[in-house]
Parts: sequence; C-alpha cells; structure tokens
Amino acid sequence: MAQQNIQFSQYIFNSLSVNPAYAGYKEELFAQLALRTQWAGLKGAPQTGQLSLDGVTESTKKNVGLGVQITADKLGSQTANSIYLNYAYRIRLNSDDTKRLSFGLGAGVTNYAIDGTSLRPVEQDDPTVTNGSLSSFIPDARFGVYYSSPRYYVGASVMDLFSGDVSNDIFNWDTATQQNIKRKRHYYIMTGALFELSEGLKLRPSLLWKEDFKGPSSLDLNAMFVFADKFWIGGGIRTGVNLWDKEFRQGQTLSNSNSLSGIVQFYASNRFRIGYSYDYITSGLSSVQNGSHEITLGLTFPSKLNRLLSPRFF
Repeated sequence: MAQQNIQFSQYIFNSLSVNPAYAGYKEELFAQLALRTQWAGLKGAPQTGQLSLDGVTESTKKNVGLGVQITADKLGSQTANSIYLNYAYRIRLNSDDTKRLSFGLGAGVTNYAIDGTSLRPVEQDDPTVTNGSLSSFIPDARFGVYYSSPRYYVGASVMDLFSGDVSNDIFNWDTATQQNIKRKRHYYIMTGALFELSEGLKLRPSLLWKEDFKGPSSLDLNAMFVFADKFWIGGGIRTGVNLWDKEFRQGQTLSNSNSLSGIVQFYASNRFRIGYSYDYITSGLSSVQNGSHEITLGLTFPSKLNRLLSPRFF
C-alpha cells in the first residue's frame, strides 16, 4: 500500500518520465540525465538514475515521436532496472503548427532483484521473507495522451498496464502466502500554463496528480519564474489529497504533508541546460533524514533543417 513508482521533482522539464505521448514534443533530438537521492542520510533510502532520449522521426511533418528511457532504481535491498521504448503519434491541429495532440504507447521490461541476505526479519523463520537472492524480469506497457499549445498543456497517462494479474508477481518465493510483491496500475493527470508577466519574465505554473486507487493520492503543485528564457527559479509542494475514503486509511492517522521543493534551471547555452532541486521533507521522516537532492542535465541536438524553433517551455 506504499509508493511504488519513481517520482521526480523535475518532471516539469521532461514529462516523458510520466507520459509516453510526450515523446517528440521538443521536435528535436533531446537527451536528459536525471540523478535523484531521496531522503539523504537515511540508510537504504531510494537512489535513482534515469537516461532518456527522444525526438521526431523526420523534421518536416513531425508526426511521429520516438523515445527511449533507461532507469536504475535502488531501494534498500531491492533494485529495479528498466528499459522502455516510447512511440507517440502527433496530430497537427492548426495551420501554423503550434498546437498538437499526441497519443503515446510505451513498452518495456524491468529487472527486479532483491538481496534477502541484507534483510533482518524479527522472526528468523518468517515465511514471507526470502533468505536468498531473487531476480525476475517483468514486461509492461504504458499509454498516454498529451495536448500542447504555446500557452498551456494537458495530459493523462496510465502506467503499469499489465499489472494486477496474479501471475505478475515481482517476487514469488512462497506460494503459500499472498504477501508477494505485486505491481499496481498508476494514473497521472498533468497540466500547466505559461503567462507573460513582463518583457523577459514569464510564469509557468503546473500540476501533477498521481493516483493508484490503493495508497494515498499525491498532488504536485509547481510554479517557475523564467527570466530571459534562460534562468528558471521556483518551487513546489507535494502533498497527499483525500477525495474519498480509502481502505489503507482505516486505523491510521497518516499526515498528508510530504515536501516543499526549491528548483532552479539554467541554460548554459541554447543547447545545454542544468537543473537542480532540493526537497525539504515535511512528513514524519523530517527528523531522520536530510532532504532529497535531484540533478538533471539536458542536451538538445540541432535538427537537419537548422531552423530555429520557438522555445519549448513545457
């Protein structure tokens, strides 16, 4: 009933991590490296690295976007390494080609591994805890829709489409128990806008809703100020939201408070950008860790036409 999927504070710079229909949005070949250390100072806390590459297949119609994501995640004794291929069909909606509606599909495989020798169960003969090392390959798919215009965007996606089947256990070391780890489907709704405050100053607010209908609903609210299209600074709030009663809350008094984020991004050149974010934890973990750090590096490769595209703020 806890968090399963990786979360990035800097998803606002590259939404491919939560929506396959985003592939090709920048209309140039774009590569990003993201490194995240969550809950620094807490032993066994999540550490994540992700490398992504996406672009359009041709520079004239730009109707097809392709992308690849390679992710490595470590949480305590468990690791999850995955590769996903993403395909997006991008429909042109107006004559000056500033509005697009994309439908995306992603498919890939994840290698889940657990080192049971590093676990310390209270009862040494606990049948629900493996005492060895296990590894499994789990195929999966994802689907998304993404609309973009110069002033706003909106998208929706579902990840882990194959999850929920009884045969899709991540680890199955004891057939007599129902406590083996299973994936759950995850749903995302995202939207954002761009406002021109003055010459050389823009405001870019955004929202990301994350839901699995089992654990807590999660909401990210972000706002970034953009100076001269080169320097971005802002922050965000990540919090739980209770729209209806869920089974996991019975007998619990979990706080909705999660974290506050400070985010900066700087374009060292027209093609290379650097981003950094720090999450200040406001939940019950605040006293046992030192926050979460995230660094992103983005590189855009010029197109063959050498045509200057309008800035991509989403």
